[in-house]
Amino acid sequence: MTLAAGLRAQGVDPGLAAAAMTQSRLRAKGREKFGEFAAGMLFTQAGLEQATRLVVAARHAQRYVGAGVTHVADLTCGLGGDAMAFAGSGLRVLATDVDEPTAALATVNLRHQPEAVVRHGDGLALDLAAEGVDGVFADPARRTRSGSRVFDPRAYAPPLDAVWALRDQVPAVGIKVGPGISHNGLPQDAEAQWVSVDGDVVEAGLWFGPLAPDGPGRCALVLRTVREDDGAGQTVARTVAQSVRQDAGSPEVVPDAGGVGAYLYEPDGAVVRAGLVAHAALALGGRLVDRTIAYVTTDSPAPVGPNGLGAGLATGYRVLDVMPFGLKRLRAYLRERDVGRLTIKKRGTAVVPEQLRKQLDLKGSQEGTIVLTRVGGAQQVIVVEPLTGR
Repeated sequence: MTLAAGLRAQGVDPGLAAAAMTQSRLRAKGREKFGEFAAGMLFTQAGLEQATRLVVAARHAQRYVGAGVTHVADLTCGLGGDAMAFAGSGLRVLATDVDEPTAALATVNLRHQPEAVVRHGDGLALDLAAEGVDGVFADPARRTRSGSRVFDPRAYAPPLDAVWALRDQVPAVGIKVGPGISHNGLPQDAEAQWVSVDGDVVEAGLWFGPLAPDGPGRCALVLRTVREDDGAGQTVARTVAQSVRQDAGSPEVVPDAGGVGAYLYEPDGAVVRAGLVAHAALALGGRLVDRTIAYVTTDSPAPVGPNGLGAGLATGYRVLDVMPFGLKRLRAYLRERDVGRLTIKKRGTAVVPEQLRKQLDLKGSQEGTIVLTRVGGAQQVIVVEPLTGR
């Protein structure tokens, strides 16, 4: 408010001052996705919400480089996040957007990338052969003009069917879609990959032809930021990646299910969205607490390291107690242990954590964590503590 008032006092047009303040706010928020690059970019609220995080866009670019693609058409470039990663990887980029102001902002954001050309227009109308394009990328709009989310792929802009039909012209086609997309109806020749960053499921991607070198299937990619000492007293951050995959046509993994053991593991959201919880259970050497619930339990700590789940495919907890769900029983249990700050996790139950926390009315000085879920079809409370360092 002080800055806005100061701009107006200096005679800056109120509309211009408001626009500058909006960009200042969006740039601060944009650092979550673009890091220090956000300071030199222009944004819209909707464009920033749909923009690909730079760490994920770099993974997109790696696919095209690895496939031998040299010229990518970004058919729905938005603010240019993915195009920045493509150009930064040495690819030529033809970026288009049907919205003229958005294309103008993308032009500004890509001004330092001579390999990238931005055009205002319909990317689907491009003559890909005449442009010399050998790779296609699209991130269809998944929000209405009012800002509400669109979940039906046929209502994307452009429709999903129209985009993946382009693989008849250019085999190397990649499409970013919402992580909530249904498995039903996805093309049989695609690798569908769900991606999470530091625990947040941020996107799903459909990859065709040479962009899917391992062939069709379902995959979960988990990216986590690890901060380490560089040996000179400085803390540096690096990204650790781990994935799990189900090849198309291969037999589905059927995990065991049984009672709660000494440890409980919560698979990452990307693993759950990709339908690969059974694979996580197998890698953990455990079993499901219920065949309909995405919690894995083991009798001993799961392996951690290059061949285990150390990069974060699942979050681990030590089990302290298990009891049937009941408000009075749970309240007495927690008060007896002087718990006042309670983390409530849930799957497969209608209990609302905020309401339960009020009903428990805890006043203690200790912290606690409980998991509300079904075990063998029965509602149970699992009292746990996080496995720090795992």
